[in-house]
Amino acid sequence: MKIYFDHEKLEAYKKALAFAQWAEAILECIPKSAAVHNQLDRARTSIVLNIPEGNGRFTPADRCKFFDIARGSGLEFAGCLDLVFTKKLLSEAELDEGKTLLKDIVSLLVGLIRSNSPDRMHEETIEYRVRD
Repeated sequence: MKIYFDHEKLEAYKKALAFAQWAEAILECIPKSAAVHNQLDRARTSIVLNIPEGNGRFTPADRCKFFDIARGSGLEFAGCLDLVFTKKLLSEAELDEGKTLLKDIVSLLVGLIRSNSPDRMHEETIEYRVRD
């Protein structure tokens, strides 16, 4: 795939796209009339769309805001998978696969948030003087 935009270089974005494709098969097993179907579709879409939006922002705080929304959507999708599993619409293997993929994405997003966080802790050099 040819790269046209900076966000396409991000591992989080690549994995989010792969996850969205993986989730398509899960969505096909869930009736469209079920509320969780719409929630799953919106959460996977949110993960994918908020990464480029955040990466395109100029200020670190704005970038973090959108990466955090994508991270939250990943966690939301994990909760939806649990719900679908309790309804016996998902096997334990599928649940494990989905959560493993999501864990990777969420971890990468946390890394992006930390690296862009405007309130990152920096050690400042302080000169200490002893009074005579």
